[in-house]
Amino acid sequence: MTDPLNNSLRFTPLPLQSVTLDDRFWRPRLEVNRTATLPFLYEQLERVGAIDALDLRPRPLRVPCHPGSAVTPQMWWDSDIAKWIETAAYALATHPDAALEAQVDALVEKIAAAQQPDGYFNTFFTAIESQNRLTNERDWHELYNAGHLIEAAVAYTQATGKTAFLDVMERYIRFLMGVYGPHPGQKHGYPGHEEIELALVKLSRLTGKREYLEFARYFVDERGRQPYFFDEEARARGEEPSSELLSHGDALPYEYMQAHKPMREQDKVVGHAVRAMYLYSAMADLAAELGDESLRQACERLWADLTSRRLYVTGGLGPSAHNEGMTTNYDLPNDTAYAETCAAVGLVFWAQRMLNLTGDGQYTDLMERALYNNVLSGVAQDGRRFFYDNPLESHGDKHRWEWHSCPCCPPNVSRLLASLGGYVYGRTADGIAVHLYAGGSARFEVEGQPVTFYQRTEYPWEGKVELEFDLERPARFTLSLRLPRWCRDPKLSVNGEAVDLSDARDGHVHLTREWSAQDRVELNLPMPVERVYVHPNVRQDAGLVALQRGPVVYCVEEADVDVPLHQLALPRGADLTATFEPELLGGVSVVRGEAEVEEPGDWGGTLYRTAPPRQITTSLCAVPYALWDQREPGEMRVWLREEVREAPR
Repeated sequence: MTDPLNNSLRFTPLPLQSVTLDDRFWRPRLEVNRTATLPFLYEQLERVGAIDALDLRPRPLRVPCHPGSAVTPQMWWDSDIAKWIETAAYALATHPDAALEAQVDALVEKIAAAQQPDGYFNTFFTAIESQNRLTNERDWHELYNAGHLIEAAVAYTQATGKTAFLDVMERYIRFLMGVYGPHPGQKHGYPGHEEIELALVKLSRLTGKREYLEFARYFVDERGRQPYFFDEEARARGEEPSSELLSHGDALPYEYMQAHKPMREQDKVVGHAVRAMYLYSAMADLAAELGDESLRQACERLWADLTSRRLYVTGGLGPSAHNEGMTTNYDLPNDTAYAETCAAVGLVFWAQRMLNLTGDGQYTDLMERALYNNVLSGVAQDGRRFFYDNPLESHGDKHRWEWHSCPCCPPNVSRLLASLGGYVYGRTADGIAVHLYAGGSARFEVEGQPVTFYQRTEYPWEGKVELEFDLERPARFTLSLRLPRWCRDPKLSVNGEAVDLSDARDGHVHLTREWSAQDRVELNLPMPVERVYVHPNVRQDAGLVALQRGPVVYCVEEADVDVPLHQLALPRGADLTATFEPELLGGVSVVRGEAEVEEPGDWGGTLYRTAPPRQITTSLCAVPYALWDQREPGEMRVWLREEVREAPR
């Protein structure tokens, strides 16, 4: 393979093989992901018939799924298998496993056998609706599937060096490059569900072939141009374009799939949340690879819109189940919040790319928030139960399930966790950057000399991070450390000597010096329990308060209190303390304090009265939001009523 194309990334992720995570927080989660979730996902794909579909013999059976649904052959099954292969590839990169590798090779053989003579590959449209292939990209996910297959092929080649899967996908892409493009006889189009764009950038980086990068740019540039491709596509099928199909509720026509106007003109995050995150990730990649300032500026505008008007405190996005996405400014309902797990995973992808492009720690801060809260909420600690949507309030009727008729989220969160080592560090032109604080090690080179970098920490439960190097001889380079915005008073020392942080920039402190094996760096990030308030335009949270500590957002569950949660009121001045409880939920820091509740009293069978209820004190215990619904069923709330007493006159 050739070197990656020329790019302007400020940070470049370290290869997975160079990173080890072995702390108390991440090691058990990653082990469960590798040893429990990965085989469980394969079993489910077998059970519903997705694996058999690779033989172009889809089962006509209806397989029970989560309550109220069943599974029939689906046009997105190829993407689910691809995400499983991608997860397996990341696992193989860090934990070689001959049996798992053979399992992937068997799937690759099936994929190669199912590829059509012209290069086309899609099991659904080959076996079930061959007459309809590439006739409805608005709704039918062929290019979306292709994108996930490309990502899987790239990851598997990087993990094993094998190129059979990559060869299949390159052949498929060459076929698609003949179908879509700006020339006469080609379709001037783009996918309804974005994904292939970011995958093509990965493929270009791996192979060094610029044509893949240009194909990704074509899809991004063509999007939103008139005449609208999906209108032309519908007429070619003998249909009249339908605004109803394009709108999906609150979104205007074409907003649902971010195709209402050219991408460089967009400044508002609209439509389906997952599609948006994948598209913006590709835009950031292209901005880096091509030095495209207009794409970068578009990404920054969209980021500002998301973070100032449309984002949940948990890092979730997309409040509406109707369109799996965005509605209006400041519309952030709690009990009906959709906040799809895949959308938060996509936000992590986009945030990392914006960090790599700009070097600005604000993107890592949000990447961390989404990761520790909305993403981890999407999978239970046993690795076998999942949330598709992630509400911030439950009346005891919301629980994880083992599978879904559209099972995009389980393998998506699994592939992110399997690749987590690629998000922790970044290489710079003159050193190494620490983006996420997690116990473990990283290996890199400075002027040809191997260096091993160690982190020791109990993060996110504690904010103390100890850092040191293992290298044969002193070497000069820059160590860049993120200073999270949630931390008000960070402290840093090198070999016991305090470091002045007043000149920190872009959310980082940059330490340039000659480093030796004797050097010790200590970073302290104080983690007081903090109250969080939302913009007054968010009507659903008026008069409410949320709790966070460090990057972790907390919730209250019925299991920990003896009154209905809507009755709890947290006094503004109440003391709140955090304690680590090793026997609870595998070991977590909980927040404890006192709250007030209205005394039920004797209402004498009446529903209303003029006398105000008396307030009594009760104990409050809050647990990390990501771990809710893992004990007895019951209510849950992130946002609590706040009691504000008038100051004495």
